[in-house]
Amino acid sequence: MSRFQMTLRDELPTVGDLVVPPGVTAGLAVFDRRTGQFVQQLDADRAFRSASVVKLLIVLDFLWDRGPDHDVPDADRERLEVMLRSSDDDAASYYWEELGGAAIVDRMAERLGLTHTAGPPATHPGFWGYVAITAADTVRIYRYVLDRAPLPVREYVMDLLHRPTRYGTDGFDQYFGIASVFDADFSLKQGWSGFHGSSGYQSDRAKPVAALDLVSDALHTTGTVGVDDRTIVAVFTLHPSGTQYGKAYTDVTRLTRTLTVPGAVRSAGSWVITTGEGVRVRTAPNTSGGILGHLPSGVEVLVSGQAQGELIDVPPRSSDWWAYLPKYGGYVTNVYVGSGAPKLPGVPVCQ
Repeated sequence: MSRFQMTLRDELPTVGDLVVPPGVTAGLAVFDRRTGQFVQQLDADRAFRSASVVKLLIVLDFLWDRGPDHDVPDADRERLEVMLRSSDDDAASYYWEELGGAAIVDRMAERLGLTHTAGPPATHPGFWGYVAITAADTVRIYRYVLDRAPLPVREYVMDLLHRPTRYGTDGFDQYFGIASVFDADFSLKQGWSGFHGSSGYQSDRAKPVAALDLVSDALHTTGTVGVDDRTIVAVFTLHPSGTQYGKAYTDVTRLTRTLTVPGAVRSAGSWVITTGEGVRVRTAPNTSGGILGHLPSGVEVLVSGQAQGELIDVPPRSSDWWAYLPKYGGYVTNVYVGSGAPKLPGVPVCQ
């Protein structure tokens, strides 16, 4: 389909008017590498449990004395790739044990000058996802990779971060935040913890809340945006325990949309809420089209056009129009998109 330049049809403020959605606790930092200055910060030194963002420290510690060009067995290359591209928890757990657990964090904090990063609480020594980390320290990690790491390490790590899979190995859609808002020039290391079905580091709600919040659901989007990784973005968020993943996904993406990000190209389209659970995205506007993925329940998605196709009748809704989702490269029936009108108002027809 053709590309369309469209106006966002919602009540979010314009870019630069930072808005944290109600009920969300956030810490964020946006750093422009071209100017060497922070563009935006909000509670940038507030500690959050890292979830999978700690995998950045794990891979850097593993490569510290060897680099990817030598002394890395094929099995480790495969394990590191799935850990970074698909946020695999088994790989992280393997290296957490092999490399000394919290000693990884201690070593990397000293090496990179991290000021508020620490190992898991004493009550949870084996939980790598409970490492304490901040948005400001995450910027320091990316700055090390991009500006100070040996070239082979930089190229290896950033190549993997530039090629994230749509879904993590645990089945969670990891294209929220940075990946939903910006066009192709981005890298990602996401994190999620506590949502139903997430593995490896679920919140232990039998434990009291410590200084580091282990109870609220956590969803983080970190990475780089723009040509030559111009801007580093780190957004950490907490959500009330029991929040649906689709709502947290939407809230993090909405927050990311209000950031000022130099060098970014924002994806064009309209943001529309979906209904239903496990809605299929297909290669064509019909049920014969191949399945590209499934949408989290109640998530806001970017729609750039719509096309007529197979009639879908799910009373009280019925429609032969299908919305095109550019971030998925496929279609979803309008029966599960928007307020229920057969045709989405204000959305152009695909050419």
